[in-house]
Order: sequence, then structure tokens, then C-alpha cells
Amino acid sequence: MTSIEKFSARAQTGVWGLDNILSGGLSRGHVFLVEGAPGTGKTTVALQFLREGTKAGERCLYITLSETERELREGAASHGWTLDEGITVFELLPPESLLDSEQQQSLLYSSDLELGETTKQIFEAVDRIKPHRVVLDSLSEIRLLAQSSLRYRRQILAIKHFFSRFNTTVMLLDDLTADVADKTVHSVAHAVLRLEELAPDYGAERRRVRVIKYRGTKFRGGYHDATITTGGLNVFPRLVASEHRADLRRTTFSSGIAGLDQLLGGGVESGSSTLVLGPSGTGKSLIAIVFAVAAVARGEKAALFVFDEELGLLFSRMKGIGIDLDALRRDGSLAIEQVDAAELSPGEFAHMVRKRVDEEGIKAVVIDSLNGYQAAMPEENSLILHMHELLQYLNRRGAATFMTVAQHGLVGDMRAPVDVTYLADTVILLRYFEALGSVRRAISVIKKRMGQHESTIREFRIGGRGLAIGEPLEEFQGVLRGVPVYMGDPRPLLQEPGA
Repeated sequence: MTSIEKFSARAQTGVWGLDNILSGGLSRGHVFLVEGAPGTGKTTVALQFLREGTKAGERCLYITLSETERELREGAASHGWTLDEGITVFELLPPESLLDSEQQQSLLYSSDLELGETTKQIFEAVDRIKPHRVVLDSLSEIRLLAQSSLRYRRQILAIKHFFSRFNTTVMLLDDLTADVADKTVHSVAHAVLRLEELAPDYGAERRRVRVIKYRGTKFRGGYHDATITTGGLNVFPRLVASEHRADLRRTTFSSGIAGLDQLLGGGVESGSSTLVLGPSGTGKSLIAIVFAVAAVARGEKAALFVFDEELGLLFSRMKGIGIDLDALRRDGSLAIEQVDAAELSPGEFAHMVRKRVDEEGIKAVVIDSLNGYQAAMPEENSLILHMHELLQYLNRRGAATFMTVAQHGLVGDMRAPVDVTYLADTVILLRYFEALGSVRRAISVIKKRMGQHESTIREFRIGGRGLAIGEPLEEFQGVLRGVPVYMGDPRPLLQEPGA
């Protein structure tokens, strides 16, 4: 058995989520390219890759041509790491004779001597240490010394063949500061991984990862959101709902409010999604939370993801109508997350939801609201694709999902900032309407894929006792337009609680 055969067939990267999109890690004995502009996290990935190797008892070598050893160790310390055990740092500096103008050769370019000496020092260090994992940082220095694309390609091929003698897994870093159109290393490397950093008009920078190629291996394509925190790079694999198929026995969930259940034909089904649509202030959040509280009352767990409202204000508002969210959170039956759309990427949010559902067995998920979720998305189409995958995943996990969307305007012709009604299995529409000199609220169910539902429009009120649903408004026309025409007896109107 050789020294490499005792290790697993894949060299894991040590980066959360990255091994997932790489089908388990990096195949051993090959050369891999990690490219990205300065500041995208290449050095962080390289250090995680080597640290993971030391955990498996492998010898690791970091060859640095651009950073000093001191800078490298300071960067590692910022993540709480030390490089003292199992990782050899080889700081490659130009020979002093080549820096002395009096000793430079006149018949040879100094770059020729520097390139040859640099390659020689790399080979000697590898021959001496015989590492299982090597990081070479960075190719930009070698490209500059080579001066031509042909010499650069020949040098990279020489490095690749040299490392193959030791069956070493090599990670080459390229900061793309030279000719970004030069794909020399792309054709030579076994796999190419690109790190990117994007600067939105507002909010924190956004990072993403993409596997450009991986020979002989099926990988998860496309862009994957990423973050750099204390502890390294985290990658959030793009959610693909089709990979999570399951046979589920669907049951009907009650809201705990008789009138609302009647509108919904008995309630909503497990493994389905419900969209609550209406202008600001109509009670969308309350209706979604009512279902989450009903799930807790049945002995199940629920999760609430709040984009728009500060939690303290939400707790106070809900407590005023008899729902103590803080108490439900303290006893562990209701998970509540405050989501900052300016700081959180869509991939990280999907991971947050998925982790809650998988680890805690959540059966009711509330996303309040999609307006805030959209703020994290560069394009509306991207939001729809993200929501499609997330809703399909939650449905296949048997969770009932409730989403709210605030429409523009208060009465009359109102439009939503994004149309996701076709994604939802059930759509609940809320409206303001004027009647007998006061502003009132109306509720109706305009869509339900599974089972029957009422086609009526009912008035509802929000009071100290919570949500109350009235009888169908059969004597009014034009309620959904906001300016109804009274057609008969006003007695069907819901009275104030206690009246």
C-alpha cells in the first residue's frame, strides 16, 4: 500500500457545502485551479483545504510566491487557525543575485533565470517534504516570469507532470491580475473552480462559487451563494427540489378558526403552499401566524421567518390580540428568525429554512414577506426560480408553507411587485372596502388546487380576542374593488367584538 492509498479516494476541501457541489471533494493526484479576483477568498479556501488534510494525517505544503509567511499566518489567525501542525509554509523569494543589478547577466533576460530558479526551488521543496497536498499561490507570479503564453503553458505542464510523480493533490491559485482571457491553465487543470464577489447597490457584498469544469465527474453546476465568516468560507449549494422526492400521506391542517376553515374547505393540506395576498395592514402576517400557532397547538413545530418587521414590535402587536409569540419561542415549539435581506443571500436563506425543517421536523413554515425576500434578489425571474425550488422542497418534506405578499396601493386596482400566485397551491386574498361610513376588511379564497373551497367573500375583524370571520357578504357587489355597492340588509356585516 502506497502512502496515498491509505487515504480516501476524494480529498475533502474542508469548506462547508463545497464538497457537496464537487461530488465529495477533489479526486486525488490531480491539479486543480481555484481562480478569482483579489479578495474573493482563494487563500481562505486553500488554508481550509490544507487543514482538512492535516486532520486526516496528510503532509501539507503551502508554497507562497505573493504573500509573505507572516501575512499568511496572520490571515489564518483571523479565523482562529494556526499553521504549526502538519502544514509547511514555503515562502519563495527571488534569489538575491537576481535582485542585484551588478550581478545580472547581460546575455540572458533576468526573467529566464528567475523562472528557472523559481521552478527549481518549488521542485526541491516538494522532493524534500513529499506532501500529499500542495497549494501554489499564485500563478500570476509564474505567468509574469514566463512572459509569453507558450512558455507559461510549458511551465504549467512541467509542474503538473512533476507533481504526478508523487500522486499529489495540487491546488493552484490564480488572482486573475494578468490576462483574464488566457485559458492555459483551464485546459491543463483537472477541475476549475471560480470564486466571485459582487457589490450590490446597497448592502453587504455577495459572494458566489461556480465549478467551471471537472473531468470525469458529475458536479452541481451553476452559481452557488457563499459567505466568508470567522472560521472560513461557507458555500450554500443551489437547492434542487427534484433530488428530494418522497411519498407523503397528506393531511388537512385546521387554522383553529371556524370561519377561515369554512372558506378553505376544511383547512390547508400538509405539503402545500399558501399565499396570503393583500395591501399593507390588512392582516396578512396575522393569518399566516394563525396557522403556525395552530400547528403548535396540535403538538407540531413551526418556523417563522420575518423580513419586514422588527421582532419586538411583532411580539408586542401579536400579544395585544392574544398570541404570545415570545412564549412559544422560549418553549421551543416556534422557531423565529429575523432576516435582513440586505445582508443575507437567497442561497443562505434557503439553507436556513432547509436546516430548520430537516433538523427540527418543522411542519409549518411562514415567510413574511416575499417583498423582503425579493429585495435580496437581483432580478424578479431569479426570485421565482428560487421560490419554486424552495416550495417544492418544503412540499416534499411534508411542511405546509405560508407566504405573504404586500400589494401596492390600498383600494382599487392593486398590483403585486412579483406574481407568484401560480406557484402557490392556495391563494387567500385580503381587501379593504368601504361600507356604511367605515373602512372594513374582506377575505376570500381565490384558488385551491387540492379540494373544494368557498367562493364567497367574508368580512373579518382583528380585535383583542384575535381574528374573527363573519358571514358571506351576499348583499354587496364590488367588495374586491374596494368600493362596494350595498344591495340589501346590512346585518351580515360583522360587529365589533363585544358589541
